[in-house]
Amino acid sequence: MHYLDNAATARVLPEAAEAAVRAMCEGYGNPSSLHQMGRAAARLLEDCRQTVATAMGCLPEETCFTSCGTESANIALRGAAHLHRHKKGHIITTAIEHAATLETVKALEQQGFRVTRLAPDGHGHITADTLAGALTEDTVLLSCQLVNNELGTVQPVAALGALLKERCPGALFHIDAVQGLARLRLTPAQWRCDLMSVSGHKIGAPKGVGALYIKKGLRLPPLTTGGGQERAIRPGTEPLPAIAAFAKACEIRMAHLDADNAHVQALAAYLRERAAAALPYSGFSVPGDVPHIQSIVVDGCKSEVMLRILSDEGVCVSAGSACSKGRQSAVLTAIGLPRAQSDCTLRVSFCPENTREDVDAFVAAVQKGAAMLRPSRPLQHHRAE
Repeated sequence: MHYLDNAATARVLPEAAEAAVRAMCEGYGNPSSLHQMGRAAARLLEDCRQTVATAMGCLPEETCFTSCGTESANIALRGAAHLHRHKKGHIITTAIEHAATLETVKALEQQGFRVTRLAPDGHGHITADTLAGALTEDTVLLSCQLVNNELGTVQPVAALGALLKERCPGALFHIDAVQGLARLRLTPAQWRCDLMSVSGHKIGAPKGVGALYIKKGLRLPPLTTGGGQERAIRPGTEPLPAIAAFAKACEIRMAHLDADNAHVQALAAYLRERAAAALPYSGFSVPGDVPHIQSIVVDGCKSEVMLRILSDEGVCVSAGSACSKGRQSAVLTAIGLPRAQSDCTLRVSFCPENTREDVDAFVAAVQKGAAMLRPSRPLQHHRAE
């Protein structure tokens, strides 16, 4: 099997799985219990918080554990909006966000908030000038991704944060860093960021664990009520096995960040080299800023059909965000990719464990699919970087 869908989810690292098993079978006390087992679990929880906070570039007391990136985004966006519930001000996001942000902002819009969705340029970037044209005196929140999950573009969050705080000092800045954790060095304080969401299963932790950075001094209302866990922001008994695995994955990925990035960069270059030589009917929708996400257009081959062919050949990729479940990509539409090309787009996403053999298998499978889907089709010129 050649798994190249790591932006959807990654294989759990063996060391992370071992950490989860230890927490389940040995350190299984409730962190809120006052006996010996409970105190040991509480110590493990705080050790894990320190490790994850380091990977997020923040303080342990600024790190709130959640179930996933989607819940983190919901807590951040709905909480920020609640702080301005009487004002019902202006929210800014972008047209290329993950559904966790777009659907939450849509719900807030229905509650009376005014929303602006910034359009990207043709390469998927949001410029400071675009943001400047949207800011108003009643802007209360800006939310944008660090790394786009379909294109691999990196937003200039430092410039966006600086502009927001200069023009609207009372507004809050949320960053979706799900695809950036353990791939870029996160520095929320330097970015003037107030809230930042991440997820564990993208980097080798199991599904069901994430975290939210909440700037020290900012108090958000909880979405749910119950006990006082996670400073009452996300109450409920902490899933310590998943958190232990998340911390171990962060520890491993951050220890090898530079080497892993260099390896994945080489794989991305190899993919582009092989595609240019063996897939003359293909091209890349954007240059991309991080190597682990590559958006490739295979002319004349509908992605939904190609995905089945590739799967039969033991190659796993996707046609875009896993959360879109086959719907037309709003991201590709927003950057101006014609429908004929967006319908033929595949997303290849690497992890450090991938090899050149995985790339070769992908290229060979695409060749087989193209022979079936476009046997006599002339070459089409399309947008390829």
